[in-house]
Amino acid sequence: MSTSESLLSKLDGLKSRFEEVSTLITDPAVLADQPRYVRLTKEYKELSDLMDARRDYALLLSGIEESRSILLHDDDPDMKEMAREELAACEKKLPELEEKIRLMLIPNDPEDARNAILEIRGGTGGDEAALFAGDLFRMYSKFCEQKGWKLEVSSASEGAAGGFKEIVCSVTGEGVYGVLKYESGVHRVQRVPATETQGRVHTSAATVAVLPEAEAFDVVIHEGEIKWDTFRSSGAGGQNVNKVESGVRLRYPWKNPVTGETEEILIECTETRDQPKNKERALARLRTFIYDREHRKYTDDIASRRKTLVSTGDRSAKIRTYNYPQGRITDHRINYTIYNLQAFMDGDIQDCISHLIVAENAERLKEAEL
Repeated sequence: MSTSESLLSKLDGLKSRFEEVSTLITDPAVLADQPRYVRLTKEYKELSDLMDARRDYALLLSGIEESRSILLHDDDPDMKEMAREELAACEKKLPELEEKIRLMLIPNDPEDARNAILEIRGGTGGDEAALFAGDLFRMYSKFCEQKGWKLEVSSASEGAAGGFKEIVCSVTGEGVYGVLKYESGVHRVQRVPATETQGRVHTSAATVAVLPEAEAFDVVIHEGEIKWDTFRSSGAGGQNVNKVESGVRLRYPWKNPVTGETEEILIECTETRDQPKNKERALARLRTFIYDREHRKYTDDIASRRKTLVSTGDRSAKIRTYNYPQGRITDHRINYTIYNLQAFMDGDIQDCISHLIVAENAERLKEAEL
């Protein structure tokens, strides 16, 4: 079977499922089942894109066949010239469209479309690590702004000399997790700290974790078992913050599905002056925390099958080095090196992520053997 026949066969096989899903999403019983409806609408969108690609591919193959037929059987020189140009144009588009379809036929990670929880923690290096964590937060803030995403800080612990010992944010927008997931891991910085009197280059690190934000029906939380405390928030915000107990702290007993032991999850949220909003955000973080822990085995299984650490979310892996003296950024997963560190730290990180996506797609194609 030729490549075109193979791809058309796979696309034709999905046509009946597309028609089935098209009917299901209008069924009142499905509309009443919100989790199922959400899953089916996502599937409908993916299948709809594939059906569009199927139409374009069939038209392209038809154009090639028609042009070849004219070149073989038509005596009109003008018609032959037009057919020759059409054939060249179609043959140029064909490999690109086939590559696109192959990638579309590989099942997407269902989590890619989700919003994300972004956690940045200063690692080895003391005050300098906290400063670097602050620099990374600024970098991601700028990047999210460029993408039109909304970034909200849930909690933050500032470093003694500035920056952050730890900062947790939620990022909302289109396809956030599918892009930011490549940032999970250890980020290493090499530069002369502001506190260094001898001008020596120090190496520090910060850890970035990007988690897919859980939706309400992904995990079961027994809200009656949550213990809530309120407290007065500290930091900026004027007298109101100090007088009103707007900060919330929740404690929740969670049974670890791997060990069988019950652990207490502790989450604080002080982001707003509105206590109900802080409670809502603390609950969202609780859902995400449990979702992440319960799906860790799933991601570990994926990681064990991969030959490279492109987007496994391995938080102990050193993924990138930021070398200030040389103005160099190096991503160790794909040997990507560029010398525009200042622009990178100003949020210009899409090119690096695009290279990581290409590397992962090549890996997925190889695994799928399409």
